[in-house]
Amino acid sequence: MKMVFFFLFLFLFSFSVKASQILIPMDAETQQNHLKAYGITYWSLEKGNKIHWLLNYRGGSFLFPDSEELRKECMIRGVSFEVLSDQKTGEILEEISSPSQNMEAVLLEKAPKIAVYSPEGNKPWDDAVTMVLTYAEIPYETIYDEEVLNDALLLFDWLHLHHEDFTGQYGKFYRSYRTAPWYIEDKKQAEALATKLGYDKVSEEKLAVALKIRDYVVGGGFMFAMCSATDSFDIALAAEGVDIAEPMFDGDPSEPDYQNKIDFQKSFAFANFILERDPMVYEFSSIDMTNKRRVLMDIDYFNLMEFSAKWDPIPTMLTQNHTMLVKGFMGQTTAYDPETIKPTVLVLGESEVNGEAKYIHGIKGNGFFTFYGGHDPEDYQHMVGDPKTELELHPTSPGYRLILNNVLFPAAKKKKQKT
Repeated sequence: MKMVFFFLFLFLFSFSVKASQILIPMDAETQQNHLKAYGITYWSLEKGNKIHWLLNYRGGSFLFPDSEELRKECMIRGVSFEVLSDQKTGEILEEISSPSQNMEAVLLEKAPKIAVYSPEGNKPWDDAVTMVLTYAEIPYETIYDEEVLNDALLLFDWLHLHHEDFTGQYGKFYRSYRTAPWYIEDKKQAEALATKLGYDKVSEEKLAVALKIRDYVVGGGFMFAMCSATDSFDIALAAEGVDIAEPMFDGDPSEPDYQNKIDFQKSFAFANFILERDPMVYEFSSIDMTNKRRVLMDIDYFNLMEFSAKWDPIPTMLTQNHTMLVKGFMGQTTAYDPETIKPTVLVLGESEVNGEAKYIHGIKGNGFFTFYGGHDPEDYQHMVGDPKTELELHPTSPGYRLILNNVLFPAAKKKKQKT
């Protein structure tokens, strides 16, 4: 009889502590593949699961309903996970809910549909976002000018802008690459596309695309951009109706005194910037810090800002990481001069060495935008023609994690931002 009661007790005890949740930790000590953890989260959302993003808890961990399928998927993808009992789950959520803790549990409800704005064909440089989406196994669709102008953006929740030049100056590559076959071919294709779409100039066609993207964000879309797609986008909006391109770009001279015709009220993030008039200079404006910074590679880091998880969950989501100090990296647009950033824009990451802003976020209408300076978080000074980064060598990259925070951001049930 005693043996019967023993086994009955053992059964009831094991039932009471059975696993009900899976925790994917995102701290530095226990997670072996931070980037693929985002892919697991997206995969689970696609299957209709609701997931809690535990902001500031062990690096921004994820809490899932337990299933054998999820466990197997984590093992296949090399993602570390922990099996939690009901009791342990309750203890964690109670800790997070405490007013004394700068933590919050945000519900992720639906996998966002992702678009990457990028031209067809291989380019002599790579795009960090498409690389990390592919590595994390998060699906996306590629669209370009024709689709944007035909309102395809309405089909997507999240848009990434490839390293595009929305000013129609072909990336300001003129001095170094104007005789390169790829530059000549790109210019030819851009002009042909503009003509096909009914525009006299590439700059006019790119402005029309920028205005469509603006409307997408104002209507409630989420836009993420890196490197030159950030400042060139804002410059194009601010220069609407003003010819700022020189003859080698659009066949006729720029407007006299065009600097004083720029309307900063039309831009998203930047104001009071000075445009670079010289076509031989690889720079768009004074927004970018690349040529102004004097930072050695060994000390080139930026700090993520700390926000209140309970009061400001949006910037807290976007800065989730297993370290608050992130390795810097360069690009055509490396970082932003704080003097050119509008006061309504939040700085999410900045360098303490020279005060430059690396990572910024803002609201436009009903939508959101995030700008991230630099080209590739794991390639300090990527040059045209350099080989692509192999993310298998950087599965815990904090710089790439910031991109993936933005990918999951539209999945969250939003609370009104207080800051």
